[in-house]
Amino acid sequence: MKFSLKTGMLALLLVLPVLVYLFLKNFGTNHFNLPVYYPIDSVLVVATGKYDVHYHTIPEFRLVNEKGDTLSSEQLKGKIYVTDFFFTSCPGICPKMTNQLKRVQESFSGNNDIKIVSISVDPTHDTPEELTKYAKLNGANSDQWYFLTGNKDSIYTLAQQGFYLSAGEEKGSAEAFVHSDKLVLVDKEGRVRGYYNGTLQEEVDRLITEINVLIHEYANNNEPQER
Repeated sequence: MKFSLKTGMLALLLVLPVLVYLFLKNFGTNHFNLPVYYPIDSVLVVATGKYDVHYHTIPEFRLVNEKGDTLSSEQLKGKIYVTDFFFTSCPGICPKMTNQLKRVQESFSGNNDIKIVSISVDPTHDTPEELTKYAKLNGANSDQWYFLTGNKDSIYTLAQQGFYLSAGEEKGSAEAFVHSDKLVLVDKEGRVRGYYNGTLQEEVDRLITEINVLIHEYANNNEPQER
């Protein structure tokens, strides 16, 4: 009797995960949507009786990429992209962030809807030539990962008022330029959908997962949540 009970329990433990998997595969529904950050206002739509929420979007910008060509925010419309602020001579967190972004590039290699946008906070030094060297050194695919430079004040304003990240100069500091360690996930409408510590593997694991959630959201036309 004891032998039969143990055998039955063992069989149940072996079969249960399979049953759960089959149930989720055939009957499960994904209810996990990413939040949208920074709602601005909402307008009541009389026809539906629901509120149409307006969100902060990344403002328009025009910067220069590592090839010396202009890249504008218009070219990123309809794309999901990850942005960070860095500089090529950074001795601290930038190499860690760049290494983690390599993982993002590898995870979505060949997916033209996913882009990476790295913007220099030291545009005086980080010319297109310097950015090209940095991109090659880090194995960046120029069709998916853009390194941008431009007017210093415009870049700082974009970081602070567009992405809500710190960026600027700090004279007398060991690192002359201040910038956030955050990676920012932006959706196809230019809305912020997430922030992640770009120096931590577990945070970038979460970023990769949530990019996939966002891809699923667009594929299924799910409604995002406010934040």
